[in-house]
Amino acid sequence: MALIVQKFGGTSVANTQMILAAARKAIRAQQEGNQVVVVVSAMGKNTDHLIELALEINERPPAREMDMLLSTGEQVSVALMAMAVDSLGHKAVSLTGAQIGIRTDSSHTKARIRSISTDRVRQLLNEGNIVIAAGFQGIDENLNITTLGRGGSDTTAVALAAVLDADACEIYTDVDGVYTTDPRILPEARLTRQISYDEMLELASLGAGVMHSRSIEFGKKFHVPIHVRSSLSDSPGSLIVDEPEAPDLPVSGATLTKDEARIAILGVPDAPDTHQQIFEPIAGQRVTVDMIVQSPSRAGAIDISFTVPRHEFDLTRQTVEPIVARLGGALGDCSADVSKVSVVGLGMPQQTGVAARMFAALAREDINLQMITTSEIKISVLVERSQALRALRTVHEEFGLHLAPHQAVTNPWDQIGARRRSVSAVDVIRRLQGVDHELEMEGLTIDQIYLDETQSRITLLHVPNRPGIAAQIFGEIAANSILVDMIVQSYVSDAYADLSFTVPRRQFEEALAVAQRLAAGFATCRVLSKAAIGKLTVSGIGLRSHTGTAIGMFQTLAESQIGLEMVNTSEVRVNAVVDGTAGERGVGRLRDKFRRALR
Repeated sequence: MALIVQKFGGTSVANTQMILAAARKAIRAQQEGNQVVVVVSAMGKNTDHLIELALEINERPPAREMDMLLSTGEQVSVALMAMAVDSLGHKAVSLTGAQIGIRTDSSHTKARIRSISTDRVRQLLNEGNIVIAAGFQGIDENLNITTLGRGGSDTTAVALAAVLDADACEIYTDVDGVYTTDPRILPEARLTRQISYDEMLELASLGAGVMHSRSIEFGKKFHVPIHVRSSLSDSPGSLIVDEPEAPDLPVSGATLTKDEARIAILGVPDAPDTHQQIFEPIAGQRVTVDMIVQSPSRAGAIDISFTVPRHEFDLTRQTVEPIVARLGGALGDCSADVSKVSVVGLGMPQQTGVAARMFAALAREDINLQMITTSEIKISVLVERSQALRALRTVHEEFGLHLAPHQAVTNPWDQIGARRRSVSAVDVIRRLQGVDHELEMEGLTIDQIYLDETQSRITLLHVPNRPGIAAQIFGEIAANSILVDMIVQSYVSDAYADLSFTVPRRQFEEALAVAQRLAAGFATCRVLSKAAIGKLTVSGIGLRSHTGTAIGMFQTLAESQIGLEMVNTSEVRVNAVVDGTAGERGVGRLRDKFRRALR
């Protein structure tokens, strides 16, 4: 008998009529021959109301007591859902996270799942019950109630689907599925039938609110097909699986992170431990750092720019200012009035000129790019907040995301059964636990640590910071059929920026000649280059939610006296460019550092 996990978010159980409607969906799935587990969130805005009550009592409520309070919202929902199923003539049993056996660590308000017992749930399912499970919560080793933080019910649902080896996990929400961008911002956004885990991870981390990244991490790690559907209709929705909707297309989605802030650090030492000294205290403040770019060394000094959420701008400045002063540098022009626009696509690495197309489209709209960073399947640019919506619409149109792809999968739902038969989540969990009996379900999982010695670096220092410059540079590069891998543009000032990129070593001389011709047209620009570099990559699942991964990478390389020349991060990998002579030593040290997480 097939097993399905269904999750209903707060907007899908906001009142008693909607709870009854959700109960009917669960009953229908059971009548179709499935065993059914239903995960529910707190009703509507109930969690927000509980937070308001807490703040009226205590401006800084203890985290443990917040978990005790917030967990009650889901307890109300599961009881009402079980009553609804009973009122419709079917059997249901409601369970809290503790009653299920969801074990977490003790990080109150943001706990991670360590393990989930399946015995009680399976017994209740075998007795013919629909099991109603409370999302968002678990219990630690001291029997304290814990909550999982933002998106916690999604995480609960996909985690339960993994340990129960469910055939699918259906996420019911107030939208029809996954769109090419937020349809509330761009009405022309198109519903996708299928999207890959990696694409969805990037989109979720960039602000796509339909799913939270931790739940997608579970799906990818344990091969759980995730079906995003509307709780208000019977539309087919979207599947999140291994493969994209149209592998031949370079871009599958675009997103806008509206409330960003830019921190610019100038003139800090080009020393192996500089990144660690700057970013470790920021991580200690639990600030999420996103775009990180740096200029190459000039007279023993480097500039570093990075972005943080806008609401953490002041805290970040206060944290780094004394550190930068101690290092002998200075804070440059920082801004809390910027936004990030990104495009994502699994087909990006197979096609040349994708970045050039994006930059050219934005240049035609006279939109200036303050920072640029790329990964294998993502390009992100930082723009003025006032230009953000126009920038999103521009790139969405440039890549035809409003149009249905010509070579899309014909029927993605036919693939679920074959995929589930070939890869069992339970087998994956057992293999992981066989590597390390202490491994947590939601622990960091490293797939690969590798060294690429086939690339070279080219840097243009002090290019004019104005619209169209990146389009001009990479348009010329693409016109010469030169492949580009990493691109980072750091913010120096309103007048200038530094731009670095990597190319295949076999095309180094040709790319260098193009860069020198371009630099000759800019009065203040000069070119730095290095033919032999090493690109160190750590790839896996949970790199963003485990914020110490990049810090650990910086620390390990610093301890080995290996300096960083370029850095970029994404949801699934961290890349660092080092001198070619240090590559082998660096990859060996990183493998030692992350050996417990390496599978």
